[in-house]
Amino acid sequence: MKRALAYIAEQPRLSAQHVAGELIRIEVEDQPDVFAVISAVNKVDAATATSYRQEHPEMDFLCGYRKTCVWPGDTIEYLQRANIGWGSAGTLTSAAFDGEANTASHKTYFFPDRLLRQYGRVKELSREYDRIYRVTLKTGTVLKIGMIADYEPNADAVRSLWDEFGPVDIVWNINPNGSPSLEAIEAGIELGCEVVIWEELKERLRTA
Repeated sequence: MKRALAYIAEQPRLSAQHVAGELIRIEVEDQPDVFAVISAVNKVDAATATSYRQEHPEMDFLCGYRKTCVWPGDTIEYLQRANIGWGSAGTLTSAAFDGEANTASHKTYFFPDRLLRQYGRVKELSREYDRIYRVTLKTGTVLKIGMIADYEPNADAVRSLWDEFGPVDIVWNINPNGSPSLEAIEAGIELGCEVVIWEELKERLRTA
């Protein structure tokens, strides 16, 4: 909590105060105040999200403060239905600036999510975790896609994704300026998956 308040205090035009428990109030120039829960859990499951909402019904945003925080798909769906934003500390401050705390989603995965949803060959998208999707194409092909946001993912990043979330067909390096290392690509081959950037993923989806 102290680190979160200190981080927010460093942002221009923002100030924050502890309200109760894990709830803070962020004041923003020219925008509504934001009530945010700052969670230190490593995985925000649906039961945890529900508990936070019951304890703090005024909550606008649920912040998973740890960089390693994972969000299951059912948690994301629950928060979206409840009109509660979710994501990292960086997502929270950006959303507060924009007056979009109730609708914001994790900034790391926001654009990749939109790219998949807007891609014409995708028939159905099921989000298993913030970074894991099951994609059904119009051809009937189903692919499981995992996302890594590193600038240059290495072999360990690919293996760690596989170990934590299970087998995937494709590992997508979603950093727009990044490119997977040769070792990451080779690790994918050993595991039985492809490691690609967006242009390669589009071609894979086009021909699947």
